[in-house]
Amino acid sequence: MNLDFQDLSGTFTAFDIAVSLSLSFVLSAIIAWVYRYTHKNVSYSQSYVQTLVLCGMIIALIMLVVGSNIARAFALVGALSVIRFRNAIKETRDVGFIFLVMAIGMTTGTRFYVLAIAATIAICLVLLIMNKFNWFKLDVSRQVVKVQVPPEPEFTARVEDVLIKNCKEYELVSTESVRAGALSELYYTAMLKKGVSSGELISELSEVNTGQRVTVLTGYDQTDL
Repeated sequence: MNLDFQDLSGTFTAFDIAVSLSLSFVLSAIIAWVYRYTHKNVSYSQSYVQTLVLCGMIIALIMLVVGSNIARAFALVGALSVIRFRNAIKETRDVGFIFLVMAIGMTTGTRFYVLAIAATIAICLVLLIMNKFNWFKLDVSRQVVKVQVPPEPEFTARVEDVLIKNCKEYELVSTESVRAGALSELYYTAMLKKGVSSGELISELSEVNTGQRVTVLTGYDQTDL
């Protein structure tokens, strides 16, 4: 039996390893910081941000192993294809950050150091500018209006007359029977006209629904009567 092992580490130097892994860590950490700084929703995950840094370093390591060997590249693709990720990505921008750290890991692993640094600076700068000036924000303020009325059709017509008067547009989403059929609860999405407040809308709806419950939801704020 031939027990002669061959070490292929000579295809890259210790300096290459140190620079690639160190640079991938620094650049991935910068990207992770930008992600943390620009994140606005409640779905922030420390584990995800740490994974970004880890992913960048791992990709750099993989690229060092692959080098320019095509056979080795196909072998690694086959080995990595068995991995399945079952955690759902909560935001589409999270996918973009994953691709970004993967690209930086690939460039540092293939020793395109200047490209990796330039790309990180340029893309992170774009992300910070978009966050600072709130690019592509759509200022559309819609309300959810819930009105309880007697089940007779005439009360629904009265409610919609009030919505026509106070809203630019509205849409009936659903109708539910409540209190064992004694009342109907109407769900609308609506966009109020300029100068009309939620309180004014509630007041007018309360006059036509025999004093039953009226709720107007705007974003995370709720006005109820």
